[in-house]
Amino acid sequence: MMRRDPVFARKKQSSVPSLVDLCVQKAIDNVRYLGNVGPVDHHLLEQILPHCTLDQLMHIEKASEGDLSPVTDKLWKKFFEKQFGSNCVKEVIKRMAEKRVSFRWLQLYEAKVKEMAEAENEALDRIRQRYKKEDARKQSRQVKICAKVPPSSKRRFWGDNGPGYNVSNVKSNIMKKSKIEFLKCREVKNIAAMNKNSIQRPTSSSSMMKSGSMSGIGSTSKDPKSSKR
Repeated sequence: MMRRDPVFARKKQSSVPSLVDLCVQKAIDNVRYLGNVGPVDHHLLEQILPHCTLDQLMHIEKASEGDLSPVTDKLWKKFFEKQFGSNCVKEVIKRMAEKRVSFRWLQLYEAKVKEMAEAENEALDRIRQRYKKEDARKQSRQVKICAKVPPSSKRRFWGDNGPGYNVSNVKSNIMKKSKIEFLKCREVKNIAAMNKNSIQRPTSSSSMMKSGSMSGIGSTSKDPKSSKR
């Protein structure tokens, strides 16, 4: 019988994945669907969870029962450094050493996100207040035109000069009223009528004289002709 080479047998066995390896690879391929991984051994999670995105890892942390920090703490430190920079990581480590405290990097990440959001909101509030003050300043500097018009009844009572009464040169309303009443009285009207008639009479007499002279000229022109006949 032909004997098997032990080296060949070891190579063949190493090329074939185990059932655990197949399960781990299946979990990595579907990591977005993972939820509670509390019952899973940590050495298996160390192979699966590094393939998670930040949101996926946060979902697994919230959904899992038990403490995953022995596996995920270093992952959260990487996310913290990626988002806030290595200098911020060094500063956090320095502060914890000075105060002799220790926090999980998940807690530090959440605290930093909250701090950044509050700072952003405060900055937006300050910008809004500046815009409001600037708008109020611009509105206060605008020129407002206000046309003050007296009531229409008073304008008709005092401002109506009436036909033939020119009181535009009189500024006081009381003087306007007095002048209009004076011009409307009977004596003033009679004097105005007499002046009008006196003006019309000379024109009528002059017109009669012109018509008579024209007729006289016409008659004299006819007489010589009649004498010759």
